[in-house]
Amino acid sequence: MPDSFNDITEYLDYVGRFCRSKFGKRFRSQFADTKGTAELAMLAAPSEAEYEDFRRAVAAMTQEQKAYPEKLDDMQIKDIAAKAQADCGNIGIFINGFILARKKADSAR
Repeated sequence: MPDSFNDITEYLDYVGRFCRSKFGKRFRSQFADTKGTAELAMLAAPSEAEYEDFRRAVAAMTQEQKAYPEKLDDMQIKDIAAKAQADCGNIGIFINGFILARKKADSAR
């Protein structure tokens, strides 16, 4: 993972890097369970449909939401997902993944 992401669109590009690859699909299949680890695999190798949902969600976000995603509440995430016609749970995972990536980068400094 890069040291940091300047914004959520950079994170989106990072998440999409294995979207259509055979390696990504194989990696993803190793985490198909009900213990929560599949969520991490979604961000490491999203399906094409998931990645398109993420893209539409980022496009639906306001500049302030993109700049301060940690301030989003459940209703705002639900609204973003509805605007993007995307799965709310997946959008929540994507946004939380970005927040965690930023926190990790901040703590490494």
